[in-house]
Amino acid sequence: MLWKLLFRNAFRHKLRALLTVFGVAVAVLAFGLLRTVVDAWYAGVSAAAANRLVIRNAISLTFFLPIAYMEKIRAIDGVRAVSHMTWFGGVYIDRKNFFANFAVEGKPFLDLYPEFILPEDQKDAFGKDRKGCVVGRGLARRFGWKVGDSITLQGTIFRGDWPMTVRGIYSGRDRNVDENQLFFHWDALNERLKAAGQRRANHAGIFIIEIADPDVAAAVAGSIDAAFKNSLAETLTETERAFQMGFVSMSEAILMAIRLVSFLMSVVICAAGGALGIAATFPALQILARYVSNVFPVLDITSTTLYYDVLSVTAVALVAAVFPIRRVMTIPIVEALGRAG
Repeated sequence: MLWKLLFRNAFRHKLRALLTVFGVAVAVLAFGLLRTVVDAWYAGVSAAAANRLVIRNAISLTFFLPIAYMEKIRAIDGVRAVSHMTWFGGVYIDRKNFFANFAVEGKPFLDLYPEFILPEDQKDAFGKDRKGCVVGRGLARRFGWKVGDSITLQGTIFRGDWPMTVRGIYSGRDRNVDENQLFFHWDALNERLKAAGQRRANHAGIFIIEIADPDVAAAVAGSIDAAFKNSLAETLTETERAFQMGFVSMSEAILMAIRLVSFLMSVVICAAGGALGIAATFPALQILARYVSNVFPVLDITSTTLYYDVLSVTAVALVAAVFPIRRVMTIPIVEALGRAG
């Protein structure tokens, strides 16, 4: 009975009630979307494995590493497995159809990523077909690809048309696994580079290693970098999480703006509601005075009450914005990156 009474009175003025609900919904929706964008930016970081390290050229990611490094890395104490991948940067049909695509070592690469769920028959088919590729479920859904389809990527870094056949469609083991990637054989890329006499032949973008114990990650990283010190291509080895954070740091200014906007929205929403509440107090008191003047002859709002109103609004605004504030003030990227540069 009480709920029925509350509902009936809340919607006595339907237009006003609906506009109020709509306004709050839009504000909460905008806030939620902005926060989700920030979380999405960190998806790669949250999906990083503690037992994987990434080895790149110490100068920059744009400089490759000799593929011959792989056997020397494999021999370092603490390394359980090693593979490699190279950013390809191809597009499908049109430049607007951009997505992450990499040239990889094939099955050894997939074995390093148990979070990529791929049926064994598809994994075997990919391993046997040098012109085969594996795509994520989200990417397959986006373009309507099926196993066995022939597709062609247009190279932007490695020029030309690159035909391949979809041999497998992987799904993510966890919600934060990226299902919008494409992987094809590095051997196919390297063959064409060697035929064209390009310097990037027999080179890879990065090496990925699996270590036996995450607690010795720093020691293993130090051993790897020491092994290639003073070489023509010195290395920088870091955890997968630090590597992913490096990409996030490149767009930190954008993230800061989004965080700041979401924080300000929290404050503005609470401030607007508080201002309306304080302003409504005065006419409400006048109405109340008509009925209780015989009991409370002096019914006037004091400055202390107004101060408390402002204080309570400020407290609510800060509580609502506590997470954006924490993100803005702490910025853990420099600490997380450590020596990444």
